[in-house]
Amino acid sequence: MLSALILVPLIGAAIVGFFPKAIAPTSSRNIALIFASLPFLLSIVLAAQFNPTNVTQQFSEFIPWITAIGLNYHLGVDGLSLPLLVLNGLLTCIAIYSSDEDIQRSRFYYSLVLILSAAVSGAFLAQDLLLFFLFYEIELIPLYLLIAIWGGQRRGYAATKFLIYTATSGILLLASFLGLVWLSGASSFALATLDSNALPLATQIVLLCGILLAFGIKIPLVPLHTWLPDAHVEASTPISVLLAGVLLKLGTYGLLRFGLGLLPQAWEVLAPVLAIWAVVSVLYGASCAIAQTDMKKMVAYSSIGHMGYILLAAAAATPLSILASVLQMVSHGLISALLFLLVGVVYKKTGSRDIETLRGLLNPERGLPLIGSLMVLGVMASAGIPGMVGFMAEFLVFRGSFPVFPTETILSMVGTGLTAVYFLLLINRVFFGRLSPQVIDLPRVYFRDRAPAVVLAVLIVIFGLQPNWLIRWSEPATTAMSAIPVVAQRSQLASHTPILKSNPVTFNSLQ
Repeated sequence: MLSALILVPLIGAAIVGFFPKAIAPTSSRNIALIFASLPFLLSIVLAAQFNPTNVTQQFSEFIPWITAIGLNYHLGVDGLSLPLLVLNGLLTCIAIYSSDEDIQRSRFYYSLVLILSAAVSGAFLAQDLLLFFLFYEIELIPLYLLIAIWGGQRRGYAATKFLIYTATSGILLLASFLGLVWLSGASSFALATLDSNALPLATQIVLLCGILLAFGIKIPLVPLHTWLPDAHVEASTPISVLLAGVLLKLGTYGLLRFGLGLLPQAWEVLAPVLAIWAVVSVLYGASCAIAQTDMKKMVAYSSIGHMGYILLAAAAATPLSILASVLQMVSHGLISALLFLLVGVVYKKTGSRDIETLRGLLNPERGLPLIGSLMVLGVMASAGIPGMVGFMAEFLVFRGSFPVFPTETILSMVGTGLTAVYFLLLINRVFFGRLSPQVIDLPRVYFRDRAPAVVLAVLIVIFGLQPNWLIRWSEPATTAMSAIPVVAQRSQLASHTPILKSNPVTFNSLQ
């Protein structure tokens, strides 16, 4: 069943790309949407059959592949990867549905989107280091082409910069994986058989540094982030949705799965540094967002800041903070996708994303009232207003991280305040006041422009009111992978208060 999540999009890509007759762009989109919907529905079925209390990999598939080098086709899903699989399926459908009906070279475009979705699913499912690396590298090619061919005026520069950065990430990741397997004496790249405990601590730290740099580029974290704003600004709206909603999560997922999961002793040593790194990313991303006048670039820098919350939670490595990091990944995926969709509609109808130019778009008669209302909801969710999934994710990040890193957590909370500041500036300038001359007599906003944003907004509210529906899949798995015995013990000794080790704070204990 797991292989179908990879094979169905690939079959769809082949049909769309190599269909013997000419296909209208609308027909290409409909075919692609069918082949994107099937894996999404399949991931829902998987979630329904998934046993949350079983913390091991479920629905596993194993096929010996190139045994001479220790590479096998091994797939599995657990509470860490399942929510991200569902998110990938959902956002792929939304990206295809939101693509322009008359897009040029439509068959190639939709084929690349489907290949990208298959590669991301494969990375989340891979239970073999080398297999993960292959999927991690495969997704670079379609994403590079999607930016380079269908991007904005500076698409060549942005795509090349993206490729250089992420290729460097791949090199670092491969070197770290090879070092981990060869130095530990493992006979294969199977994730379940790797044991780094026999390695000297210094070696573990070196390997972890390579993994941190690799995924730090992918996430991205400051100062490895400079490719992201350019990529977002030049990418089309559907590709920005996928980039922010899913692809950045490969980095945070990798940190938890391979950094914390495989090298917990080194993770404990570097955890204070990671917490400081998280604070820098949060505050730098928020500060840069305040200075932007391009709506899309503001949302891009906001993403950099919000990725810092995930690093902070992962650094703390308590059961609650790791659970919070998963929730923050899903929350950011939904919220950032919503914001990029809405910015795309504004740009499509007004021809501008300039905060200094646009005015009064919330006007009920001549503006974009529904789009403006959804934007207000999206920025409220991003700023952590109660009732939205963003609030629950950030609250759990801070609650789970504070006992281990109190100062860093408080500084990161400042970032939440800054998020409210720059998004309120955006809302106040763009959506309130009199309509500026440039945006009078706007084109009609059709149902297909609104529908994807409405779906995301509903999910943001539902998971904000009922976070248990999301958390129940992940809590046992994240609790099991927690490094609490090593990280929290240091905190306990430092504070002389038996807080976490004897009574670990979990989501259920907060209820």
